[in-house]
Amino acid sequence: MQDSHPPQQAEAVDATALRSETLTMLPEDVSTPGYDRRALTPGVLHVGVGNFHRAHQANYFHRLFELGEDFDWAIIGAGMMHFDEAMRDKLGPQDWLTTIVELDPKGYRASVIGSMIDFVAVDPVALIDAMQDPQIRIVSLTVTEGGYFLSAETGGFDPTHPAIVRETGAGHPPQTVFGVIIAALKARRARGHPPFTIMSCDNLPENGHVARATVLGLARLVDPDLADWIADNVAFPNSMVDCITPATGAREIDLVRARFGIEDAAPVVCEPFRQWVMEDNFPQGRPALEKVGVEFVRDVAPYELMKLRILNGGHAAIAYSSALLGHHFVHDAMADPLIAGFLSKLTVEEILPTVPEIEGVSLTDYVTVVASRFSNSALGDTIPRLCLDGSNRQPKFILPTIADRLAAGQPVNGLALEVALWAHYCAAAHDGAAVAVDDPNAARLTERALAARKDPREFLAMPDIFGAIAQSPDFVCAFAKALERLQRTSTREVLAGYLAN
Repeated sequence: MQDSHPPQQAEAVDATALRSETLTMLPEDVSTPGYDRRALTPGVLHVGVGNFHRAHQANYFHRLFELGEDFDWAIIGAGMMHFDEAMRDKLGPQDWLTTIVELDPKGYRASVIGSMIDFVAVDPVALIDAMQDPQIRIVSLTVTEGGYFLSAETGGFDPTHPAIVRETGAGHPPQTVFGVIIAALKARRARGHPPFTIMSCDNLPENGHVARATVLGLARLVDPDLADWIADNVAFPNSMVDCITPATGAREIDLVRARFGIEDAAPVVCEPFRQWVMEDNFPQGRPALEKVGVEFVRDVAPYELMKLRILNGGHAAIAYSSALLGHHFVHDAMADPLIAGFLSKLTVEEILPTVPEIEGVSLTDYVTVVASRFSNSALGDTIPRLCLDGSNRQPKFILPTIADRLAAGQPVNGLALEVALWAHYCAAAHDGAAVAVDDPNAARLTERALAARKDPREFLAMPDIFGAIAQSPDFVCAFAKALERLQRTSTREVLAGYLAN
């Protein structure tokens, strides 16, 4: 399906290559740094300089610098993967500047942000050296939900993960970011430097606790004494982060060039909404981010649960149903009464009751705001983006809600249908349908989904994904009925039946 709301564009103009010396040449409607970037010094090393980090964390820091505050907290980028090297290659020639375009249906706004001042070479030894710098007081992370080596069966650190097994072998530099962090903390301790705070910015429940469990779990395998020191001295604040940020492709690069006259190799487009809620646990200090809207609270967990279950769970709910119905853009899917109705009914009846009340926050208003954000026609967010990496996302955003409802003796018919839609999607990819399973476990998912055509329980026979809920008779029965209906009739009829029931 084509985008029914194409991006606003101006007549094509000669674009200006983004660099420090060309900032004064950009159009007047583009906001550029009002501070002297030469006065910035590093305080944060961030691993995972993707679109979300730049739309969210780096944007908050940029806004703080615009107030003339905390110039000793600039960001140094870093990464361990091939795509990190590609990002470094794109951002280097433009002096680490990024164009952020907020896609508001009422009008686009472009800002060039300058809060990142360097990017470490994609090399574990170089990264360890950079983390040893005593100026670095925070190491922050966006390494995706699947990057913490968790076990679906226990919910904790998985020491049997192949990457962890390789990491514990002797004779080579660390191969994971957590191995690098441990090596850098060891070096800082040896030099008498205080440890940095480790700040996860990934979409995980209690992401600080998860990061702590992974760091300590690996450290205990390689250096138990160091693990004890980390446990006693390193802070891992929890945080909740939120800003819908689509991937950048030719469409977004062309938009920035045509509408704003900027030649940016890696611009970011995002929604106007963003939220950041954090525990105030930074022993080595922190920037005054509360001045630019960050909420510091005693307990982040209720905010995390609200966002993960309603927003991320909502994305999961519409992903596979929308793909099976042929939608490409999220806003087009939300214009389909079956998709919008499925999201609303599932959220109100099964997801919302598992989210605790938060003082001063209206959960029903939050649900309404989320649906409005999904319907943003200017954003151009895609259903394929929502569908990718389901084997990591479903255990974070959907399956815990199912587990809570089962424990309370509550029905899970809508949630079971969501999981069945995922299974049906994985099988449909084999049939040449216009879907593709973009997932590290794609081959296994497709194999299990095809086997489920004879016995629906076969899809649930992946304990590393489904854990204990695969043994629940109530869930298995609801899932089997939903999958069998999808196999007998069309996705549209199944959704209509669910809404009418």
